[in-house]
Amino acid sequence: MSAHPPSSVARRGASPTPADVLHPWMRFLLRFAGFFNLLAALCMMCFYHEGYRWLGLKGPELALPVQVMGVLVGLFGVGYLLVAARPLENVNLLHLGFWSKAISSAFALAHVAAGNLPWLFVPILLFADVAYLPFFWIILRHLKRHG
Repeated sequence: MSAHPPSSVARRGASPTPADVLHPWMRFLLRFAGFFNLLAALCMMCFYHEGYRWLGLKGPELALPVQVMGVLVGLFGVGYLLVAARPLENVNLLHLGFWSKAISSAFALAHVAAGNLPWLFVPILLFADVAYLPFFWIILRHLKRHG
């Protein structure tokens, strides 16, 4: 016999809630990633000149590509919040986020290696994208077992 009482889900036959599916650290990480992405998106849409100046780069002649990228980063932030709220229903959003972070990190590192971006960009990339990859992978594997 289990040391834990059966969850209300098991008793009623209802679909699992986020509390039943995600460990607390997983829900926290997804929420953190969501809000971080929303803040990064705001910076990319409104304060891109400051970001370019901080990196020592010449500002873009056309702001639209940077701002559109900011919109996409913000949408991923909303996606991570949706996964935190309803993980099984929104797991595909986490798949998209994982692959987006992995592929964009590879391209960004290639640009750093080629000298198109300063080495100062690497810590930003590590904190904003690369650091999430192992945790997103663990959460995806966890959700696969529960889905």
